[in-house]
Parts: sequence; structure tokens; C-alpha cells
Amino acid sequence: MVGPAILQPGMAAIVAGIARFHTIPAVQAPVAATELALPVALQKALDELVPVIERDLSQRLNAAALPENLREAARYGVLGPGKRLRPILTVLCCEALGGRRAAALAPAAAIELIHCFSLVHDDLPAMDDDDLRRGRPTLHIHAGEAMAILAGDVMVSLAVEWLANAEVDARAQAALVRELASATTAMIAGQVYDTLGGFPPRLGDRQRLDLVHHNKTAALITAACRMGAHCAAASDSQLDAFTRYGQAIGMMFQIVDDLLDVTQSAEHVGKAVCKDVDAGKLTFPGLIGVEASKAEVERLRQAAHQALEPLGPNSRLLLDLADAMAVRTK
Repeated sequence: MVGPAILQPGMAAIVAGIARFHTIPAVQAPVAATELALPVALQKALDELVPVIERDLSQRLNAAALPENLREAARYGVLGPGKRLRPILTVLCCEALGGRRAAALAPAAAIELIHCFSLVHDDLPAMDDDDLRRGRPTLHIHAGEAMAILAGDVMVSLAVEWLANAEVDARAQAALVRELASATTAMIAGQVYDTLGGFPPRLGDRQRLDLVHHNKTAALITAACRMGAHCAAASDSQLDAFTRYGQAIGMMFQIVDDLLDVTQSAEHVGKAVCKDVDAGKLTFPGLIGVEASKAEVERLRQAAHQALEPLGPNSRLLLDLADAMAVRTK
């Protein structure tokens, strides 16, 4: 497996998340991570892009017409340390096709809001009941359960508002709304499958696991890629390439998450670990084993590379990012 990872904090979001190069061992115990630098071009791109994304999110939240206590809660839930993977993908996919960054910023911010809404609501006592997220107290611990629910709600409505003001033409705007709404619905369905069941009949465990994570995780990551492509007026074949890339890295992201859950400590990953296993949920290591899970990560990494072959050199940053995601330790 190839591909280095992202440096330690200093740049809180992506740097803290896709941080560190490390091959996950086939043991269920916390392990130390080894840090290596990213390829120069990707590191330079992220050093420049992540602060732009952070600043844009902050400015948009400050400009929203909200009660100050709701604004503070939304800022806490959105602007804490995080990977910013989805908005990064939206911008990089747009730019890979020669699109303008300005066109991608509102969609990038919108999809990050949907992701953060999902985390806030997933952490609630009625859902996963988590106290730790991104290395600090979850929003309902910080601001109370009622405010956490309302802050998650307003993230959804603001995402739609921001898309309505995106710097794209009417056709692209309609496509962006469809992409985000469809992916959000899929994500919620995935959470239902994961926590409450309701699977179609006669599915085996692997089919159930794939259904959960194609919806819960991969749908929004795929939408991030497709939304970036729409911002650059992508052709059908280009949209297909980004769809296959997004699906591959989306599932890969989830399998790595499952591996980290059984190989890293809560202090290292910044959230509770082993909860899915303890709750009896389906996970990739639990179902197919650690080694087979690692092999699936590598298969998906290669699939991501194959998906973007038609783009040639313009896909380099996205391929380097996929490599880093495959070996992240947070």
C-alpha cells in the first residue's frame, strides 16, 4: 500500500484528521502512529485550502440570522477540530476539472454543515450517547440536549440557504440541491439501518453491512465529489468517474474507521472506541477480520485510482488524498 499522510495539528482540521502515515496492525490493541510528510503538492494545496474553508464556514455562520446562543452552539458543532474531508473533496473535484474555487465554496460549506449535523445528532443520548467528539465534549454535553438538537436542525436549513446563494448557474444549482438532499436522505437511512434495523428481507450480514455504510458514510462523500464536479459543469463521463471515486473512498473511509475502532485508543482518535463492537453492531473487522478488512481498503484504494484515470495529471491531488485516507490513524 502506498501513500503518505497529513502532518500533525497546527492546521486543526484536516491535519488533525487524515494525520499520520501508519499501516494498521492485525491486533486489537491501541498502537502508536508513525508520522511521515505528505507529497509536497498535496501538503501545499491543503495548507492553502483548509484555512480558506475554515474562514468561509466561520464567516457564513457569523452572518446567519440566529440567536447568539444558537450561533455559539452551531459554531461549536461546526468549527471544532475536524478533517474537513467533504468540503476539501468538493473544492478539489471542481478544480480538477478547471472549475472556479468561488463556485465550489458554498456547496463545500453546505456539505460540511450536513456532515456536522449528522455528528451532533448521532452523539445525542437517544442515538449513540457519546460524550467525546473530535477530542472534546460533544455538543449536547457542552450546550445541553435541547440546544444540540436545535443546532443540528439549523445546520440543515443553513446548508440549503447557502446552496441557494452558490455562485453557479440555475442548472448547476438544481443539481447541487438534488445531490445534497439525496445524500442526506441516504445518510439518515444508513443511520436507521445501523441503529434501528429495518433491513430488506433475506439479506446476509455482509449485504447488511454494505447497505449501512454505502448509505451512512459513502453517500455523503460521493455527493461531495459529484457536487464539486457539478460546479465545474462536468460531462456525464466525468460525473461517472467522480461517482466511482467517491464510492470507493467513501467505503474505504468507513472500513478504516472500523479498523481504528479496534486498534486505537479514544485519546488518539478523539472519540469513544469499541462502542460498535460492544453494542453488537456489524463492523468490517468483526465480520471479515482485520486482515481481510485491510485487504479491502487496498482494493478500494486501487479502485479510486482506476476511477480517475481518464482525468490524467489533473487527478493527482485527489489520488494522493485517497492514498492518505487509506492509511490514516485518526
